[in-house]
Amino acid sequence: MIRKLPHSNEVSFTKDIMDGMLDWVRVLDRDNNIIYANKAMREGLKDNPVGRKCYEILGKDDYCENCVSRKSVFDGSTHEKTEIINGRIFSVMSSPVKNDSGEIIAVVEVLRDVTDNHKMNVKIESQNKKLSKDLDMARKIQTKMLPAGLNDNNIGFGYIYQPCEALGGDFVDIFYINENKIGMYIADVQGHGVPASLLTIFVKFSFDKREESPSKALNKLFMEFNSNRFDTAQYITIFYAVVDLKNGEMKYANAGHNVSPILYSQNRFEILRSPGIPISNWLENPNYSDRIITVNAGDRFFLYTDGLLEITNPSKKQFGEEKVLECLTVGDQDINSILANIIHEVVMFSQLGNLENMNDDITLALLEIKSLQNGMAPEGNCKTGCEQTKTI
Repeated sequence: MIRKLPHSNEVSFTKDIMDGMLDWVRVLDRDNNIIYANKAMREGLKDNPVGRKCYEILGKDDYCENCVSRKSVFDGSTHEKTEIINGRIFSVMSSPVKNDSGEIIAVVEVLRDVTDNHKMNVKIESQNKKLSKDLDMARKIQTKMLPAGLNDNNIGFGYIYQPCEALGGDFVDIFYINENKIGMYIADVQGHGVPASLLTIFVKFSFDKREESPSKALNKLFMEFNSNRFDTAQYITIFYAVVDLKNGEMKYANAGHNVSPILYSQNRFEILRSPGIPISNWLENPNYSDRIITVNAGDRFFLYTDGLLEITNPSKKQFGEEKVLECLTVGDQDINSILANIIHEVVMFSQLGNLENMNDDITLALLEIKSLQNGMAPEGNCKTGCEQTKTI
């Protein structure tokens, strides 16, 4: 059984509790006179403010414009604000005190010193702004590394790149190896954000664009990856194809890319399924191998990342490969229209409103072979034997 203290002892006990608090506590009457101040407040002010108006301890001659104690008296509710006292920042919470009849007879205010928290928040906000600015610059740099659009007499090329965060783990590139051969790859790095984006930079600058064998190019990338001692949890999937515009064939190899590119035209439709180990340090020899397929003028080559397939609708159903195939076979459209239509279908399917709400990076790329008659690289591109190859 809990024993109830006599009234005088209750008052003393309550004061002891408030004097034991680190927060400042004061009680005001209905006219905003301070009728009680706890020990922390008296010591903080180096004075006993009892008998003075609430605003006087702030060095003011009249009520604050946003006086929370007067608001509490007026409407009987709790109110909060921030106030500066002697150069320190306080969070002020004012609550009404009612008698047994429900009449408001006083207001109790608790003032908590939040100066250090405020300084920390300001510092965090400043760091966040700097980080946001740095991420924006990093995104611009990453975007600059992606290929520009291409449209010459031999081929047409377009892509859509949409990271789910400021930086993405997808990457796509296309380039002339020599005057007759074009290299094109799509890569998907494990994860998202900054760590994944750094690996896309590794792919960009480590990929051998002079190698005409896709399997050898992927093997070189694999060895370079392992020489850099990346973490076991990090890996890259990449599908690489080399199109010979003179001989009408395409060689390709796959390093674990789990969505299969599609080669199609009005008269053909082939899904280029090919196994392979991701670029990783999981084993010593990935045993990549080349496959060869014939290409003709009018063929289109579609590559994409698994972010497209794994988009779900409100019923948790994935977009899936079948929907991708349907999008590619809708009418006779140009490259940009096809890509835009796929994105439109994705947004409609997911009901998310736009690509910025997706949970994974999405990259689509479409190559169109216009002609096999005159495989000449655009003016300004390197010829066979160049040390560098221009990225288109």
